[in-house]
This record gives sequence, C-alpha cells and structure tokens, in this order.
Amino acid sequence: MKSLENVDLNLLRVFLAIVEEQSLTRAGERLSLSQPAMSYSLGRLRALFDDPLFVRTRHGMQPTPIAQELSVIVARALDTVREALRYAERFDPQVSTRSFRLSLSDAGEMAYLPSICEEIKRLAPRIKVSVEPRPVEQIEEALRSRKLDFAIGNLPELTPRTRHQVLFEESYVCMRRKRSGAPRNAKLSLAEFTKASHVLVRSVEHSHHALDDALRSKGGVRNIGLEVPHFVALPGVLAVTDLIATLPRRLAEIFARGGAFEILELPVRIPTAEVTMHWHEHFHEDEGIAWMRELLSTVMQRFAEPTR
Repeated sequence: MKSLENVDLNLLRVFLAIVEEQSLTRAGERLSLSQPAMSYSLGRLRALFDDPLFVRTRHGMQPTPIAQELSVIVARALDTVREALRYAERFDPQVSTRSFRLSLSDAGEMAYLPSICEEIKRLAPRIKVSVEPRPVEQIEEALRSRKLDFAIGNLPELTPRTRHQVLFEESYVCMRRKRSGAPRNAKLSLAEFTKASHVLVRSVEHSHHALDDALRSKGGVRNIGLEVPHFVALPGVLAVTDLIATLPRRLAEIFARGGAFEILELPVRIPTAEVTMHWHEHFHEDEGIAWMRELLSTVMQRFAEPTR
C-alpha cells in the first residue's frame, strides 16, 4: 500500500492538467512548469500508480482506462483539499464564492427557501447554495463529513447527536378548497373531520401520527382517500376535489394566499413541532459556518412571529 507521506499533492495537479489538456506542453503552460519538470512529474505519476496513464496518439496524450477512472477521484480529492484550505482564510461574505449545502424537506423548501435565498442574495451575492434533502438516518454522517452543512426541519432524532438551535414551534391546521359561504379559520367538528375524505402526506417530518393518536383517543379515525409522499402535490389535488389535508400552518398560509383555499382549525389538539437547525460540532467555529448559521437563524426567526 502506498504511503501518503511520500505523495506530493502537486503531482495530482499535474495529472489532472494532462487529462484535461491532453498535452504535456499545454498542461505545463497552464501550471507554469517547464517541459523537463512535466516529464519528470509524469514519470513519478506512472511509478506511483504503476500504469502508463497516458498514451501518445495523433490526437494528443490519451488517458488509459485507469487514468480515466483516477481523473474523477483526483478531481474530487483536489476540490476537497481546496475547500479545506478555505478554513485558513478569513470569511468575507461580500466576496466569498463558497458553497453551502442544506437539507430541507419539500415543505421547508416551499416555506423557508425563498426568504433564505433573498437574504443571501442581499448580503453575499456570490455564495452558492445547494439544497440536498436526505433521509434523517443519513443526516448526522453527512454533517460530519461535510456533505451537508446544515439540516433544518422537525428532526428530534438528531438533537442528541448534533449542535442545534430551536428556531420556532410549528402548529398544524386543516385546509380544503374554499366553499361558498364558509367562514375563514372556522373549526371543523370531530364528526365533520372524520366524515371527510383526507389526503395523507407521508413526509417523515409530518405530525400525522400524532393526529391519528389524538383522533383515536376521541373515538375517531381519518378516512384516507389519497396518500402522497410530499406536500407539493396538495394545492393541485385540493383545488379539484373535496379532499381535505392536515399540514403545517405556515405552509397552509402560503397555499391559501391566492384565495382558493380555506384554513380550518383541527378538532383535536396535537403537539406543536419544533423546527430546528442542525450542524456538526467539528465545524462550529468555522467562520463561514458561523456566518451562515447566523443568517439562517435570523431569517427563520421571522417565521416564529405570530401569524395573522
């Protein structure tokens, strides 16, 4: 097995430049290295990987099958090294081009992402954000390995194992297509609620289990007419049916802005859900993470304000 102590990372830069330029001369010019230095580095690379790596053809230096596979791995490794070196730099949001990765549910994307993006554009216009939803069982490891920087949602399983901040408490309401003459924000009776046909959203963050438990304690049960994996389908379905759905209050208010839906209080009490931001202990002191953490907290705290 090769020892990392004997590997010059500059050799990997040379390797990747040759792959991309398919010419020792052009690769050397790109790296400001002489032809002898490039030839010497290529010899070391061939010895390191025990493979010719490149074959001279009329079309330039063509990578061997092993070199083609290595190019993907090496490119990813150099990106990781560059990202690690950023920790030695002062973080300036006005000029930074750093990328941040967030895990949000589909409900979170609809409810919170527009405000997050608006604030980032205002304060750090060159920063990149990638939303990468992950199953809850994968989030802790993704935070530890920097495949994610933050996870936001109702994720109580993570709180014992991550750094976290409670952002606000989310309550749940019922929503249906607006009916003529029905009062807004009325409360359905238990009999009306159980008689209606419901949409069940199977989102891992949804409190439908708590709702069903509360209904059973009152001797009721939901009549499920449709099951969907995400909240995004609700407006289209509710607009053309008499189905009703239980969903987070803030998301319901977003859907109801156009006037097509009415929001009703549930006939039973269910616990509120904590919307929490999670990150990893290893990166708590990183300037970029700390800055983004403050921005996300500021934006999300707006959702903690009482709704009208």
